[in-house]
Amino acid sequence: MWGWRAVPVAMLGIALNGAWPALAAEPVGQAVVIKTQVTGQSGPIEVDTRVHRNERIKTSQSGLGQFVFRDGTKLAVGWGSSVVIDKYVFDDSQSVKKLTIRAAKGTFRWVSGNSSSSAYQILTPAGTIGVRGTAFDFYVGPDGTTAVVLLNGAASFCGPGGCRQLQQRCDCVVAKPNGDMSAARRVDPSILATLGNQRALPFLSGNQRLAGGIGMLGGCNMASAAPERKDRARPPPAVAPAPQRQDPPQRQAEPQKERPNKPDKPHHDRPHHDKPHHDKPDRPDKHDGHGRHDDDGKPGNHGLDHRGHERHHDRDRDHDNDRNRDRGHNFNRGR
Repeated sequence: MWGWRAVPVAMLGIALNGAWPALAAEPVGQAVVIKTQVTGQSGPIEVDTRVHRNERIKTSQSGLGQFVFRDGTKLAVGWGSSVVIDKYVFDDSQSVKKLTIRAAKGTFRWVSGNSSSSAYQILTPAGTIGVRGTAFDFYVGPDGTTAVVLLNGAASFCGPGGCRQLQQRCDCVVAKPNGDMSAARRVDPSILATLGNQRALPFLSGNQRLAGGIGMLGGCNMASAAPERKDRARPPPAVAPAPQRQDPPQRQAEPQKERPNKPDKPHHDRPHHDKPHHDKPDRPDKHDGHGRHDDDGKPGNHGLDHRGHERHHDRDRDHDNDRNRDRGHNFNRGR
């Protein structure tokens, strides 16, 4: 009988032991910005989705995730990245005793929260980034090559080849898993060629945009190396509307063409004023008027009087002829 009673107790213990790992995976932060595709241990991550300790976060080749941890630490995970929240040991509700993340590959931005600087640690294939109340970008290539660019505060990078201190804004260190490590120097666009990836450090180049205060950091004269930055240089060609601005002068030329027509109108009207002058050949009408004026007994009647005189002279001629005929007839009779 004790054996039968022990079975339920054993089953209960197994159930509790099976539930314990789930209870141990406490939420340590949440997603505040998600673009394209970001996945976690339980599937796709969306805004306000909680992330847990030991959870691996992955992004697609165009993905972007921004996360805030309970102590205020901010982590941006750019495209093609993979990172694990390795350790997260609570101190109180506002800080942690230990926060360690393991970056396998990709691009990241880190901004420290309210915890002590010694509580933070970032592990990469080429070495460890030590944080001192800091903001910085870092990149991990497929072969483990790691680059760190300081944005605020101070940081260190330690690997098989020793340690490098980053103390000035835009200081950069490039390290390889075999221990090769560059000296700290100011970052410039040539680092992309060194890393063999033009998409590395996209938050500095402007290829990926971050939201909130975390996006206000950066620069370091890396924007000129970004393909998107070249696209921004295309707006000056958009000044091509300038030829359109020259159209108004061309439109003003049209009224200038009409201006010659305006003098034409008065010039065209001149024939109407000239018509009275062209009527001058009609002066014979005045001669007609002169004839009419002659009817008043003025010198113009000379023509009529002359005609009457010729008629009277013809009558006298006829009368003389008749007299001559009579004389001839009488003369012949006298013979």
